[in-house]
Amino acid sequence: MRVSGKKGFTLIELLIVVVIIGILAAIAIPKFASTKEKAYLASEKSDLRNMATSQEAYFSGNQTYTTDQSAMNFTTSQGVTITGMVADAKGWKGTSQHSATTKKCYAGFGSQAAATTLDGIITCDP
Repeated sequence: MRVSGKKGFTLIELLIVVVIIGILAAIAIPKFASTKEKAYLASEKSDLRNMATSQEAYFSGNQTYTTDQSAMNFTTSQGVTITGMVADAKGWKGTSQHSATTKKCYAGFGSQAAATTLDGIITCDP
């Protein structure tokens, strides 16, 4: 390295810094995307739990379950929709999906619970 009166960074030093920042970004960005996906699934699960509570509250007054979300006094989180809602006097089931992901979560109880799920247990796509 030559000694001169000028102060600053050499091109090699700047290049090394850019490479290090690139490596850190390559590590951080996939982890961030994974964290967002987990947050969307948590929102879906939360809405299904809230729907289960609302279904049981509705059942206690009407002796049947319902597919009408307004009758259950139930509102989904932003971006989450409940589909495939089926209900009768012996059970209910529903599917939730966030608009930002393709993964769905499922829950059911009683006669309507899917064969692959246990009563009240929420399962999600892998």
